[in-house]
Amino acid sequence: MTTPQENNKPADPASSVETDADTTGSVSPQTADALAGLADSDLEPADRRKLLGRAVTGLGKSAGRAFRGPRAAANWGADLVIAAVPHLAIRDLDTLRRHYDGKSGEDLADAIIRNASRTTAGIGAAGGSVAAVEWTAPPALLSTPVLLTVETAAVVAVEVKMLAELHEVYGVPVQGSASERASALLTAWARRRGVTLLQAGRGFSTVLGAGLRKELRDRLLRRMGRNLTTLGPLLTGAAIGAELNRRATRKLGDEVREDLRKQARKALR
Repeated sequence: MTTPQENNKPADPASSVETDADTTGSVSPQTADALAGLADSDLEPADRRKLLGRAVTGLGKSAGRAFRGPRAAANWGADLVIAAVPHLAIRDLDTLRRHYDGKSGEDLADAIIRNASRTTAGIGAAGGSVAAVEWTAPPALLSTPVLLTVETAAVVAVEVKMLAELHEVYGVPVQGSASERASALLTAWARRRGVTLLQAGRGFSTVLGAGLRKELRDRLLRRMGRNLTTLGPLLTGAAIGAELNRRATRKLGDEVREDLRKQARKALR
């Protein structure tokens, strides 16, 4: 997982993530980087639309998987997320405190969850996303299944970053290589709880096995179902999508922070 230079956390020598042969290898670096970039809470709406456009135009042939039915689209969405997560810029505790004007503890956690909720709301409200890519993407890439899957993957990237930074706040930063951290955080996202154990030295495809991939896919499928409301009349759909994303992200953040609090209390016993 790439981190900003100010985090003082060295990046992994290898940028690739070990996984099944026909999964993240079909996701272009352009798309993975763009999805990770969409997790930045400081993006202006215009920049968010541009990044969404970059994500869509970099999809290539893999986008065809979105047309094979909901489960196939969710599997493809999982591949997008798995490819993007190691590239997320996770801020360490000192960086978070500087960014949020010296906040700490519960106040800092509140700020992180609030900003993540606003960011996913912004993605849900990106009613202009099609306009942002219509002159550079083939018509097939502007279809409902493709755009819905990419939007959902972007929302998950934001939420995974939020979870990683909540771990920083509660004194249990996720350790390991980029692939190990990604595996642990995706498991936390799918199961809606904090990371409790990361077995160092195990590869990505081993940590995120078939069972956990199914959990991730099923969770994505439910999220995509909710996000179908964004495809209603332009302003109504965008407003509903924004609110649904905001609530879902807020609920996830609250659930995971409560789990992290319980872990902290147990550690003190």
